[in-house]
Amino acid sequence: MSSREVRIGYVPEHYLLPLHFCNKHNLFPPSVQITLVPFLSGTGHMITSLRSKEIDLAIGLTEGWVAGLLNPDMYNKSPEEKGYSIVGSWVTTPLRWAIVTGRNRDNIKSVDDLKSHRRVAVSRIGSGSHVMAFVLAQQEGWLHQTKDSKSEGLTIVPLGPFKDLRDGVTSSAADFFMWEHFTTKPYFHGEDTPLKKIGEIYTPWPSWHIAASRSSFPDPANDDTLKQIFNSLDQGIQAFNADTESGIRMLSTGEAGCHYSEEDGREWLKDVQFVQGTRGVDVGVMGGVVSVLKTASVIGREVSIKDGDGVVGVAR
Repeated sequence: MSSREVRIGYVPEHYLLPLHFCNKHNLFPPSVQITLVPFLSGTGHMITSLRSKEIDLAIGLTEGWVAGLLNPDMYNKSPEEKGYSIVGSWVTTPLRWAIVTGRNRDNIKSVDDLKSHRRVAVSRIGSGSHVMAFVLAQQEGWLHQTKDSKSEGLTIVPLGPFKDLRDGVTSSAADFFMWEHFTTKPYFHGEDTPLKKIGEIYTPWPSWHIAASRSSFPDPANDDTLKQIFNSLDQGIQAFNADTESGIRMLSTGEAGCHYSEEDGREWLKDVQFVQGTRGVDVGVMGGVVSVLKTASVIGREVSIKDGDGVVGVAR
């Protein structure tokens, strides 16, 4: 009997170390052929790939998954058109977003200066960097100073992967962007770096969740292959928690597809906690995400979580 192929999309960052532990230690079930597919552009790109059937599972940012299902263009679409559902959890802790601009931007020294410099670079429409820009705007009170009906006080500049975002703020194509703190740190830490950090913001929810393609997993709550994969991911988290030193070495050598200093790896470990069981989504957590996204005008005020909308594809 031939094995089933499952393509797992991921962002090559430190948060995905347990996934690499699964691969490195052969923890995935032998009946499933796992292929890991990196996405430098982040969650928005993975949403597109889930819908186009290029990947089957993905681990990405919570706000990106929820906004992708409930934004005005998708809210009333069929499950098939939505293309994916949120089926699993990854961490219990928030993400620390750095707010950065080009070091050469002398007119931008703090978040307060962004009141008059609101061109925000994002990797893709619907990505975490896009959604969190609106959360920042809501926090800073910019949403009441609307530039047009779509931007809600922001000018969105989609530029692509992390490198293009960095280049965008140094070339003045955009004024600022937001990205994970430790991933961004090598580019703003020190006087000779191209970026400068002007602030930070934390997601008010657990930052990473797991999404599944509707085409590949039409009934995720009862899919045996998916249950096996969740079990393997749980083992990967356990293996990582038992040997974080190996994880730090993987980061410092670039073995996990990304590079972080040992100092940054250890600092990150102080604040991250992975879930004890990856299968399923907490309804209360998702309700909190929806509430904040409504306040930030990312999704409509009338939006609520409903059966079949994909937000809770598998309940915990």
